Amino acid sequence: MSTKTVAFAGNAFITTAATGASEVINDNGLANWNSASTITSAYFRMASAGAVTVGLNAYLAGSNNSTVKVTINGTAFNVQLSGTTPKTYPVGTVSVAAPGYVKVDLQGVTKDGGYFGDVSGLSITTSSATNFANDPANFYWSRRGPSVHMNYTIPPNNDYFYNEVTVPVGQDVVGSYFMAAGFDGGYSGIQVRENDRWVLFSVWDADNGQKTTLVSKGAGVVDNSFDHEGSGGQTYLVFNWIAGNTYKFITRIRPDGAGSTLYSAWFFAPELNTWRYIATWKRPATTAYQSGTHSFLENFIDTKGYTGRRALYGNQWGRNLNGTWTELTTGYYTGDATANNAQRMDYAGGVENGRFYLRNGGFFSDYVPLNATFSRPATGQIPAVDVGSLPTQ
Repeated sequence: MSTKTVAFAGNAFITTAATGASEVINDNGLANWNSASTITSAYFRMASAGAVTVGLNAYLAGSNNSTVKVTINGTAFNVQLSGTTPKTYPVGTVSVAAPGYVKVDLQGVTKDGGYFGDVSGLSITTSSATNFANDPANFYWSRRGPSVHMNYTIPPNNDYFYNEVTVPVGQDVVGSYFMAAGFDGGYSGIQVRENDRWVLFSVWDADNGQKTTLVSKGAGVVDNSFDHEGSGGQTYLVFNWIAGNTYKFITRIRPDGAGSTLYSAWFFAPELNTWRYIATWKRPATTAYQSGTHSFLENFIDTKGYTGRRALYGNQWGRNLNGTWTELTTGYYTGDATANNAQRMDYAGGVENGRFYLRNGGFFSDYVPLNATFSRPATGQIPAVDVGSLPTQ
């Protein structure tokens, strides 16, 4: 048996809250807990079935006594809190039937003052090996959740890359980026923002710091600079894309003959039945064609890190300078540092019904180990697009 502390700062979320709720998860854990309707959920993973004994590391501020309900994988316990000194309050022991994540919900029942209590974390005692976020310097990233990638090997001297992405109904949760057409130096895909949806195309600045500049953009496309994976250029189209529909992406990368490389992107929506031009960026001091071709799936809002999402990527092709299309049927599945360092283990990837898939978030149990090669069946369906006729405005 071993006892460990699951810090709320890296492993808990406000999962149910009324409009205007004051509760927050900060560097110290759960604070401003004054609403009985708010539910806070914390997660840790057990590597094997077995019993786990849970305690609540908490103290009172603004009340002398309170009662809180702690629910462990559906089994509820009432816990009495009192006093302003931080301590571990015993909660209870439950039997976990299979390897996977354990969910612990907190909800206020009664209090004699303003707050139910401040909670820094859980104390867990079990003979099973456990995993949870334990690197405070990276709690922001662990709360966002693991990002996963599918990497495609594209032949040399391919200037075009084509991919299709489908987000299943119900998987289009706020904070999701379903990146379809990534490359060395940038990416393009679809996002769910807080208040709208974007088709995004970004290109980083050159490795020597020289700025990427906008050459042209399509109708309705917004451009702005940003500081992200290195400064660069960002363009986006506000478009209310729909879960369940399949969207197509084309990127083109080719040297301009004067020491720079031009990066262009197009987007096809079945609702529009036409290709939309996003933009062309010029990256100085770069001579490149398609390389580092990949797709990825991420959550970009840390407070939404308890939600899950998945995407299907199908019918990948590259096109070389001679106009020959090559189907890309092999994908190499990888993850970011959050996944590689086992701060989160709710990620998966592989092949499903003839397409590559990626999944992350939601604290599901059946993760798929990283660094694996998958092959999808060939479709033989060369993209039905005349790249020479793609719009440029």
